[in-house]
Amino acid sequence: MGYFAALSAALILFSFGIGVMVALKQSRRLSAPLIYLAAAAEQLGAGQTRPQMEKSGIEEIDLVYEELVRTADRMVGRISAERQFSADASHQLRTPLTALSMRLEEIQYLTDDPEIAEEAGSCLEQVERLAGVVEDLLAVSRSEAAGNTEAVRIGPIFEQQRDEWERSFKKAGRSLTFIDEAGVAVLVNPGSLAQIIATLIENSLKYGAGETSVRSRKMGRGVIIEVADEGQGVGKEFIDASFMKGFSTGGSTGIGLPLAKSLAEADGGRLELTQNSPPVFSLA
Repeated sequence: MGYFAALSAALILFSFGIGVMVALKQSRRLSAPLIYLAAAAEQLGAGQTRPQMEKSGIEEIDLVYEELVRTADRMVGRISAERQFSADASHQLRTPLTALSMRLEEIQYLTDDPEIAEEAGSCLEQVERLAGVVEDLLAVSRSEAAGNTEAVRIGPIFEQQRDEWERSFKKAGRSLTFIDEAGVAVLVNPGSLAQIIATLIENSLKYGAGETSVRSRKMGRGVIIEVADEGQGVGKEFIDASFMKGFSTGGSTGIGLPLAKSLAEADGGRLELTQNSPPVFSLA
């Protein structure tokens, strides 16, 4: 009786050992492809547009990897389109900006009216800033790196925008307010940030109504800048098209908002229409 009990115990231990060995072998067979799959996902997250991994022979893992490859291909298409748009917009803007700058300098030099000279000088500053943004876009379109970023306080940029736009709003019988609730520095390209805000203010002046407010506030660890007015805003049918190149409901070139969005994304931010009526544009 004791013999059979010992034999049974031995068989149980042997079976258990075989089971452990099989489980370990199977786990090693599964763990290596999963580690490679995680590495491929990390490569994709780091910006490598074609993650490298050999097929494992395990159908489920290979299906996930193939989906990663398809996602990478879609990313390549989107990145290429965005860079091409940046390059196209930059080339199209460079020549008229140069001509406009020369004309403003000529007006500033020839006029005897101090008010006209001051206005021409303000316009020239805006053109020069936009020309700098164009150069940044060209640099971005030629390389994978975004524009140069630095820690910038929002308050001085708000003051700059107030100086540039307050007179135009007064002429239109409207008010323009700036509120820097965040009161902190943000890591951005200062030229790009100023151009994005200027584009949103100009858009509000042309198509909005009532008071236009520009406000910064903290959002978690980041900062969000909102530009709002009291106009009717954007129709629901046009929300998705607002940032599309060439789209316009007011006879403009339709390049302002797409260009502003491209500048925001070049610095790792995003520009969105967070409320359509009355309109609120948010830069985060």
